[in-house]
Amino acid sequence: MSTWILLRGLTRETRHWGRLPDALREAIGGERLLLLDLPGNGEFAQARAPATVAEMVSFVRIAALQRGASVPYRVLAMSLGGMVATDWAQRHPAEIERLVLINTSMRPFSRMHERLRPSAWPGLAGVATHWRDAPRAERGVHRLTCNNVDTLNADLDAWSEIRRSAPVSRGNALRQLWAAAHFRAAAVRPDCPLLVLSSRGDKLVNPACSSKLAAAWGATHREHPWAGHDLPHDDPAWIGAQVHAWLAQQPAVSKAVL
Repeated sequence: MSTWILLRGLTRETRHWGRLPDALREAIGGERLLLLDLPGNGEFAQARAPATVAEMVSFVRIAALQRGASVPYRVLAMSLGGMVATDWAQRHPAEIERLVLINTSMRPFSRMHERLRPSAWPGLAGVATHWRDAPRAERGVHRLTCNNVDTLNADLDAWSEIRRSAPVSRGNALRQLWAAAHFRAAAVRPDCPLLVLSSRGDKLVNPACSSKLAAAWGATHREHPWAGHDLPHDDPAWIGAQVHAWLAQQPAVSKAVL
């Protein structure tokens, strides 16, 4: 049985996946899901976040093994998690047999103003200013990342409780931001089937980042017509459907277990 590893993004943790794991289980059948937090977030909120993506890769590789997962893995990751997943696949190609990247961005394919829209900077500054005010900070995050507001009040309640129960320190947030800003992927595409998903309505990261990445690597690319940066929140069923269709159309590359 294959293991799907899910990696979230900057300052977010496994509980922020919301309904996506259930939608993905329907798409992939009986395969195992393993939701891992990046260092400094969620289960590892007390850990010091590394300042490089490469160190984050080392951390999640160990975490996966400690949970009994066997290589090769299938990885679905978004934003900063997508950078970690990409670096993992490029540095350790025998360990990753499939890769799904959601609303991620990376050098050398995208520029700074594409990777973080200037129009989002005031909103991010507001979140940073009110970092310890959970409801206010989470409202700012929601405004920046979500276009589906049908469950706004429930989202804010749940996210505020997550922030209170496993707070991410400002220092860890800054180190994660530094790691993301300075990450540079290798030019050669990962040696596995690759699906790139993006959101046309992303207010945080320009969806051109995903388009450029998919074009450079000849990857399958699907764009959601209205969702925001947090595509798993806005339309998890759509992600499940895209993954299901891709699995049916794209055979996996056989990986030798080292």
